[in-house]
Amino acid sequence: MLKRIFVIAASVIVTLGFASNATAATPRSSWVENEIYQYNHPFAAQLPQELATKMQKMTASPFAFYRGTAHIFYRDMQTLPASAFVNSSTRAIWLEGDMHMQNFGVMRDNNGNNVFDTTDFDEGYLGPYVWDLRRMAVSILLAAKENGLSSSDAQDVVRNFLDTYLNKMSDFKGTNDELSYRLESSNTNGVVQDLIQAAASKSRSSFLSKYTLLNSNGDRIFQTTSELQPLSSTTYADISAAMSSYIASIPSSKRYINSYYTLKDIRLKLSSGTGSLGRYRYFLLIEGPSSVTDDDRILEMKQETSSAVAIAVPGLLSSSIYDNNEGARVTIAMKAMLSNTDPLVGYATVNNIPFMLHEKSPYQEDFDYKLLTTKSKFMDAMGYAGKVVAKNHAISDKDYNDAIVPYSVDKEVTDLVSGNKAAFKNEIVNFALDYATQVEYDYASFLDAYNRGVPLY
Repeated sequence: MLKRIFVIAASVIVTLGFASNATAATPRSSWVENEIYQYNHPFAAQLPQELATKMQKMTASPFAFYRGTAHIFYRDMQTLPASAFVNSSTRAIWLEGDMHMQNFGVMRDNNGNNVFDTTDFDEGYLGPYVWDLRRMAVSILLAAKENGLSSSDAQDVVRNFLDTYLNKMSDFKGTNDELSYRLESSNTNGVVQDLIQAAASKSRSSFLSKYTLLNSNGDRIFQTTSELQPLSSTTYADISAAMSSYIASIPSSKRYINSYYTLKDIRLKLSSGTGSLGRYRYFLLIEGPSSVTDDDRILEMKQETSSAVAIAVPGLLSSSIYDNNEGARVTIAMKAMLSNTDPLVGYATVNNIPFMLHEKSPYQEDFDYKLLTTKSKFMDAMGYAGKVVAKNHAISDKDYNDAIVPYSVDKEVTDLVSGNKAAFKNEIVNFALDYATQVEYDYASFLDAYNRGVPLY
């Protein structure tokens, strides 16, 4: 493995539009090719066509490449300088792990509120709180540049994201406000408010019509499409047999009667996401609260592997906490960072492969950064993102489980940064400038390898 090199620039380095006078990035083509191959090759035997789709999606832009390569980011976190704003209390908190703009969206919580929040916890793990901020800051720069913003405007957006994060952390310090905090239509505006209102207008019936149909017997089953494929009878039977362990993984206080989970149909789901392509993903149709067909529920069942964050800090989250089951790890991370979580969240193992299950909600709306066509739209949306990340970090501390994180993260972060906000923001922005350039180098290396037909999985 080639050593990652970040050289000191004697003057301002300008690469593809972003500038910094701190540390400069460098091409590392062979290393990038090797990292991508080594990370993806274990899945080549199971779903090679999905890995081909992943590689094709990653060719679209540096941002798309960044989405699909969290593992490279955490390889670099092993060796790049630590933050001056991390101490023993903030080096091991719950991270979303793959914090980027496309992992935000709107969902309906278990109390019926349509809220703007983070939507993906596959990489959830412990680490320094600044890693979520760093990864998000880089994604902002990449997306802003793709949308035509200047470098200075993009940096302003990052600073606003950090300001709202710090301000909300300060608001939470000494209170329990984080436990009830949510972003909904009444306290948002712009693109985020539009997204929340779009989710509120959705219906279960139209959602079921998108993926299912009624057969000649009047039973609801999945449609078969290019993205919803039938299973072998063996795989179908194996998943059916795992339903009992999935149900047992749900806390008894949130568990419905057994008939709720009656399995009606299963399909292999293809082409979803970017980073997780190559892993098994299934849609399961279950009975829901009654025997009528219009209140059926769809579960999404995702294969889980070890968190990319663990590449940088192996063993920081003891496997005993999640019973050495990566599906359980993801369910714990989701419950730690979200309020009023989906009661269908659980996990199971099929043929020694761990899975996380949750409802594929009719009311989810994914965030589309391409809608942020002006600086003001970016500033508004990423201001809300900063508040969401602060809420994630604050509620997942000792408020959730003090055996995992025994500190008040909102207090610790506020006390660490208080009086030094300018230096803190400068540190994150400078890191993001340098790393966005590194991503652009890495993307160019990947694109060249892809076009030359180099094996990448």
